[in-house]
Amino acid sequence: MAAIYLIRHGQASFGSTDYDQLSDKGNQQATILGQYWRARALPSKFYCGDLLRHGQTLTAFVKGYQGEPTPMVIHSGFNEFDHVDILKKYNDQWNNFAEMSEEISQRKEPNKTLQKEFSKALERWVTADKDHEYNESWPQFKTRCIRALRNIIEQELAKKRVITTGGNNINKSKDILVFTSGGTISAIVQHILQLNDQQTLALNQQARNTSVTKLLFSENMLSVDYFNNYSHLEQAGDDWVTFR
Repeated sequence: MAAIYLIRHGQASFGSTDYDQLSDKGNQQATILGQYWRARALPSKFYCGDLLRHGQTLTAFVKGYQGEPTPMVIHSGFNEFDHVDILKKYNDQWNNFAEMSEEISQRKEPNKTLQKEFSKALERWVTADKDHEYNESWPQFKTRCIRALRNIIEQELAKKRVITTGGNNINKSKDILVFTSGGTISAIVQHILQLNDQQTLALNQQARNTSVTKLLFSENMLSVDYFNNYSHLEQAGDDWVTFR
């Protein structure tokens, strides 16, 4: 049996005109996770979405882990949904994203205001039956995420079959780490556990930065071992636990 660990990126610049950038805290969160991972088996491979925050999270993780070099594959199938497009289609005011972000930043509780807007925009994307309006619809996003997961599972199982034929010992589990985003992780968990869309949105709201979700797979099985583990941050102190 092998394991895939889905790792959400560190804290990004939520509410700014360029969300795809880790904050200083986000970089440190990923380093803390890397330090925490020193007690675990050496990963056999890293997969990483091609967004900037995914790569920055992987870089900071490796800095903290300080282990042997590990093969790394960039896989855009693990990218997050396009939150800018989703906000624009929800409200025309977001067509000028920079201006709208600046306006909200001047309010008394900007993060709460933005989160409320974003939640409504996500709800419309998922439930409003307006798939044709979006660059990537909710069904298309889910299909992409599941295809990416299946792709790496099929590759690993094919490699395992080749090794088995060659007569080598393959009893040791191979841990694969995937650096991705909360929406991607939630869509994958939805698929495995057969959750409805509202439950999936609720999962996405609960995902912490650099949280770890563990999947187990074999030739005939795919399951969720655990979801949204952020004990490495709790050990470092409650101030390190963030959602965005």
